[in-house]
Amino acid sequence: MASGYGYTGGRSRCFPFWQEFQKCYAGADTPEQCVLQKEDYLECLHHTKEVSRALRVKTEYLTKTASELDTKRVEAQTHAEGGILGLGLLNAVQQSQQAQAQGEKA
Repeated sequence: MASGYGYTGGRSRCFPFWQEFQKCYAGADTPEQCVLQKEDYLECLHHTKEVSRALRVKTEYLTKTASELDTKRVEAQTHAEGGILGLGLLNAVQQSQQAQAQGEKA
């Protein structure tokens, strides 16, 4: 720990975690007994767990949004192709006109 003082001159935001870790370490028989306090202090300093959780949430949101966009795109595409063209009415009219034109040529 550097000076123990924060940017505004008071205690730093992680000072209570440091005190808990220091108290545990002073009274512990082995350093392994204070692993949880050490993790809390390091998390307060570096926010590694918070950042990794935020990244997981962001990737989950992006994959969900991408899948929703894909389904909406497919729906929009089928809707755009639907209607009269989807019923085959225009294609049937065009085919009958082509058949009549071929019948007149013969």
